[in-house]
Amino acid sequence: MAEVRKGYTPFRDGDVIFAKVTPCMENGKAAVMKGLTNGVGFGSTEFFALRPSARIDANYLLHFLLQRSFRQQAARNMTGAVGLRRVPKSYLEQQQIPLPPIDQQQRIVAAIEKQFTRLEAGVAALRRVQANLKRYRAAVLKAACEGRLVPTEADLCKTRNQKGEFETGEALLACILTERRANWKGKGRGQYQEPATPVTTQLGRLPEGWTWATVEQLSTRVQYGSSEKTNGDSTGVPVLRMGNIQDGMFDFDSLKYLPNAHDEFPELLLAKGDLLFNRTNSAELVGKTAVFKGAPDPCSFASYLIRVRFGEGCIPDFVSYFINSILGRAWIAGVVSQQVGQANVNGTKLQALAIPLPPFAEQQRIVAEVERRLSVIEEVEAVIAANLQRVDRLRQSILKQAISTTDAKFS
Repeated sequence: MAEVRKGYTPFRDGDVIFAKVTPCMENGKAAVMKGLTNGVGFGSTEFFALRPSARIDANYLLHFLLQRSFRQQAARNMTGAVGLRRVPKSYLEQQQIPLPPIDQQQRIVAAIEKQFTRLEAGVAALRRVQANLKRYRAAVLKAACEGRLVPTEADLCKTRNQKGEFETGEALLACILTERRANWKGKGRGQYQEPATPVTTQLGRLPEGWTWATVEQLSTRVQYGSSEKTNGDSTGVPVLRMGNIQDGMFDFDSLKYLPNAHDEFPELLLAKGDLLFNRTNSAELVGKTAVFKGAPDPCSFASYLIRVRFGEGCIPDFVSYFINSILGRAWIAGVVSQQVGQANVNGTKLQALAIPLPPFAEQQRIVAEVERRLSVIEEVEAVIAANLQRVDRLRQSILKQAISTTDAKFS
């Protein structure tokens, strides 16, 4: 037992443990210990174990520690190296706590927990809405890629009695391939090679007027990003990394940069409409995709991303919807390779991916409808996020109002 005590913090039922190290302390890691086997336990030395006397209720002490104002003040008095700072024991011992009679403390705790229960019910409801929005987003993308979101060109043609006269996906693909061949520059690699056609034997049935096409057939460029080390100098060119792709869009909050005179520029500068595919990540995140909308300009991309530039006739957003949909995720799961805890889908596999290609006018309608629905989802998500923040403020307000102002020491 003495050896265990040296490497761990001992505690027993009724003790309050309080994290001393950053960022756990700032995040409010604290609890009243209950139901321990034999009534005792041991934990990390990064916890303080506070043992309430008969004058203080353990849950009252816990709620005092969970006040943001207390934790902010404790953070300002941390000592140690950056990244591993701790609240000194001496600081905690000197802090004053409002200490009403024990029966009043228990009434305060009961009132706090009653209000917290109501708040948690509200939080649970908001989380359910978030989960439903996630499922709805997935359903929208799947319907878009299966021709069920907007009327197809074939259906509209029949409605207008045009006797089947519309440009099919197959005719569009032929035009894309013709243009691709005409624009080929050779690039020192000999004769032009026709891109491989998709193997459709195991692919699903498409709506009338659609066809299957590979990413290679639809694209004019497939390219890995820069592996050069980036920095925080914002006077340079921003470099998008895998963490910047979030839910099919780009998050520009945490950017890194390369010098403006970097020797891979302008070759690795992005253009509006370039699709970025995350080739290496965890199994859950590999393959996430977004389309660059032209800003910031100039802008580049890192080596864990693959840039795909499409020819006329293929709207990049539609391809992004497919890859981010449950259909695209199923393809990723089937081709991904695992390397030292990381999942990878390389450029060769990406170029072989078969994409459903609707007529161009139908692509435009699909993209417009998906954007409309996703914008509604984003608005609701913003409301939910604001309400979750409001819950946190309410929780802190409850604690502040409930704790009285009579000072006494912890002991």
